[in-house]
Amino acid sequence: MNDSLKQKIKQFVLTGINEEKAAAVPDPFWQGLRNAGTELWLDTGDMDEAEKNWSVEMTALTTNNTLVNKEIQKGIYDDFIEKAKVIVSELPLEEQIVEIAFILNARHGMRLAKKFGGKVSVELHTNTAHNFDAIIDYGLRYHDINPEQFIVKVPYTAVGLLGARRLRELGVKINFTLEFSARQNVMVAAITKPNYCNVFLGRIGAYIKDNSLGSGEGGGERAVISSQRYITELTKTNAEPTKLIAASLRNFDQLDALAGTDVFTMPTKVASEGKLNLSGKFSSKVGVVYPVDLTDEAVVYAPEKIWNVTDKELELAKSLDKDCPKSGNELIDRVHQAGCGDMFPYLSERDLKFIADDGKIPKHERWAHRIESGELAIDTLLNLAGLASFTADQAELDERIRKIITTS
Repeated sequence: MNDSLKQKIKQFVLTGINEEKAAAVPDPFWQGLRNAGTELWLDTGDMDEAEKNWSVEMTALTTNNTLVNKEIQKGIYDDFIEKAKVIVSELPLEEQIVEIAFILNARHGMRLAKKFGGKVSVELHTNTAHNFDAIIDYGLRYHDINPEQFIVKVPYTAVGLLGARRLRELGVKINFTLEFSARQNVMVAAITKPNYCNVFLGRIGAYIKDNSLGSGEGGGERAVISSQRYITELTKTNAEPTKLIAASLRNFDQLDALAGTDVFTMPTKVASEGKLNLSGKFSSKVGVVYPVDLTDEAVVYAPEKIWNVTDKELELAKSLDKDCPKSGNELIDRVHQAGCGDMFPYLSERDLKFIADDGKIPKHERWAHRIESGELAIDTLLNLAGLASFTADQAELDERIRKIITTS
């Protein structure tokens, strides 16, 4: 795509945004969490729900393919899509769809930025997850639209690690996403040095519980606290240390259990229930080691890989930073050569289809023997399932775009 069209798209995204600034007042409850050391973000693309929960102490909102798709499916952008079609009409149909998806993410992100005045995490199209050039191109274009407020979310893939590293070198703010363990976050922090990285803690507990490996209690919390410790130590001398996000909290009790974590991304339901049920007297829990309720049988599947980091994994991350691979395939090969192949396993198309078909929480029984053998790991499966889930939601959004631009 030529630069002239990119500039037309940028102007189209920015034109006519007239959001009324959301009223925000100080709230002692949320100030208590801030005093404990936690930055507060709302995890929603719904502007009305965000406004009901927004306070002076909150600094950002985060969206993803799922959350943006929910807003698009309401029909509130259908007329906007019609207008966007005119701007990108010179492109082939499939490129039009991807470009309009970018336009919608950027437009909705700008509306959130204008209304709430904070930072906004914006998501890449899922078809860029393994495409270095596309990650760089769209990351830079988001940055060009709003360099102060936009934080670009890049997913945990081998290519994503390298693409995000390059974007950081170019000054783009990065929220590295779809991590499910401390060792994944060590890889991210060492190689990419992002502004933010994540633990999607709710799905860790759900995997354990849904697959009868235990009650699910403590797993996500322990992964967050462990990640926080490693990330703080690993990036403390960086020009801009990486902050850890406890991502997509599932229940209000986690506001207290994880107080002191660098950042919370809170669904509005969790935020509102927290205010109703908690005292607001928070203290940092970053030194707590939460026990994880597991069955006796679960230990053969090495669930501790979710919160433990071996010396071998730590040295691998540092070596990949020092001598950065030139491609995603090279990175994966070096991970295997280091004896850490379960972090980026070689999988068939059939394997990937099974993971996608399972949904957000993989069916452990299907993968149990490969996990026990060390070929796969729970955090890796959760990452692949998360990306597949986002891809499905992206496909639904793309299909709405397709119908509008092909029938009008």
